[in-house]
Amino acid sequence: MGLISSTQAVCRYHIDGKIDGSVTQVILDGLVKYAIPTIENEYDEISAGWTPVESPYNPDFTKFSYQFGTYFLFSLRVDKKSIPAKLVQKYMAIEIEKKKEKTGRDFVSKNEKTEIKEFVTDILMHKIPSVPNIYDVLWNYEENIVYFYSTQKAANELFETIFLKSFGLKAVRLFPYTIIQTQSDFSDAKKEQALTLVPVSYSR
Repeated sequence: MGLISSTQAVCRYHIDGKIDGSVTQVILDGLVKYAIPTIENEYDEISAGWTPVESPYNPDFTKFSYQFGTYFLFSLRVDKKSIPAKLVQKYMAIEIEKKKEKTGRDFVSKNEKTEIKEFVTDILMHKIPSVPNIYDVLWNYEENIVYFYSTQKAANELFETIFLKSFGLKAVRLFPYTIIQTQSDFSDAKKEQALTLVPVSYSR
């Protein structure tokens, strides 16, 4: 789900801090360094990194635009392998029968089943291709605001981690309490008071 989709899920972030030196160059360096790998690693269950919005499957930031005035636009691509449980069960049954024939027994132990499951999962993990998910990122650098186009917990956590590694800046998710702390004109006393607020339960 992205910036130009007909329906959108978006999470807003405040960026804590500023970049020293050339903003454009530092951001480009971070995007390039932490771009999604062009060659898929068959051993990785999850692979994540930046990619241009215009070319999510060719992460070459020297060929595609990522800056528009004071805005930076790029995407986070997350490639994930997911093995269907029924597929694991199928190949486990096949391997269990092979084990029985090899040992001459009509059963396999609990430990043997665990070993077979690990073996089958490992083989399938290498064979099954990753499924890509792409989440757009719109960064208003002057306003210290980033719009991340996903509300999925795992995607947001990955974004926060990679953003910090890439640019040395912390992305603080905005909700009422963090908005008060980062964007309001409240005094320190008012901010402290807000942190002690608790929901009020009404009943009829």
